[in-house]
Amino acid sequence: MSAVADSVPSLPVLPAVRRDAGARPWHRLGVDSDIAALEANWRALEASALVTPYQAYDWVRPFVETIGRAEGLAFRFVRVEDEHGELLALFPLVITRRLGTRFAEFIGGKHANYHMALYRPGFAAALDAAATQALLKEIGAALGGIDALFLINQPTDWQGVANPPAGLAAGQSPSRAYKLALEPGDCEGTLRRSMSKHARKKLTTKRNRFAEFGPSELVRADSDAEIERVLDAFLAQKATRFAQMGVPDPFAAPAIRAFLHQGATQQPGRPPVIELYSLDLAGRSVATYVGAVQGARFSGMATSFDLLSETARTSPGELLLVELIKRKCQAGLTMFDLGIGEARYKTTICDGSDDLVDTFFPLTAKGRAYASYSQAKRALKRRIKASPIALKAAQRVLGWLRRRKPAEADE
Repeated sequence: MSAVADSVPSLPVLPAVRRDAGARPWHRLGVDSDIAALEANWRALEASALVTPYQAYDWVRPFVETIGRAEGLAFRFVRVEDEHGELLALFPLVITRRLGTRFAEFIGGKHANYHMALYRPGFAAALDAAATQALLKEIGAALGGIDALFLINQPTDWQGVANPPAGLAAGQSPSRAYKLALEPGDCEGTLRRSMSKHARKKLTTKRNRFAEFGPSELVRADSDAEIERVLDAFLAQKATRFAQMGVPDPFAAPAIRAFLHQGATQQPGRPPVIELYSLDLAGRSVATYVGAVQGARFSGMATSFDLLSETARTSPGELLLVELIKRKCQAGLTMFDLGIGEARYKTTICDGSDDLVDTFFPLTAKGRAYASYSQAKRALKRRIKASPIALKAAQRVLGWLRRRKPAEADE
């Protein structure tokens, strides 16, 4: 993901616009570029807002301070306020430039599985299509100098409330996100409901074969030393995997490690949003898992396993995942998602999914042209991913191209 850096530190609050209150259920907008200055208001909104783990303050701030700083990204935080200055919504955005087009998109890029603003539930419910269009136009005007808003991989709803910009979507995202509703206290019942009898039998066989290698333990990295150890294992496992595939390792940048380390480090009085887990065999990590937590939801970010380990044929990553689901079920969480993208293990374990959509909201002629290009490109991706034959051929061609020249970041 590339972005253009701006020198303006903060933009003033815009005056209220006189319109019918029914069509415009907010009073004013404000734009900031300093996330630290928003901490108190952000946390207060987050406590009762519709918010995914990827828009939690403790997920976004580490991203801004590590990956954002390393890549010179230009962040803008749009405040939507009522007449008393209270937050109704917050849009965490980054200003990006591609092919001569300057646009705003949600922070996180491919590191975030769900892209969405934070909303008070009642405010989100009050935004019909006309009001949402008006709000997005005002956001574009407040940001200034952008050609479009590109809001991709948005859930159509969250916690039973419609996501307003998703109602303006141009179409479905190329992939969906897979999830499993947990039954607190009934972990085995949850898995019996979601997994077929054949899948559970195969899992038992794998678990028995894995047990032959010796005692194992699912470890959560809490201390700094454990965080370092699990990150070492996770990044080494990823590096081996991508080397075997012959493609660049997207986790190789030091800023990625810094982001995960900072996000997984507990702050005084608050649990970390990012959690790191390792399936240890005789003290050695054979599989790892990275996830984000917000409220009663655990969201999988990335997983890996040691391809060089003698346990690789027993699917240690899948065994780790099932044990982690049980742990979260016992802890009283109600939702576990495995993130965006298709994979056999996701459909084996999950019995639900979140439909994701893309909203391209052009503000200029240049923005309309690039929006049409991006919409067509993502529609093509969706068709390719829907066809196993086409997907396999596309992956082969993409791998060949990446071996010749690293691919540029794209949406």
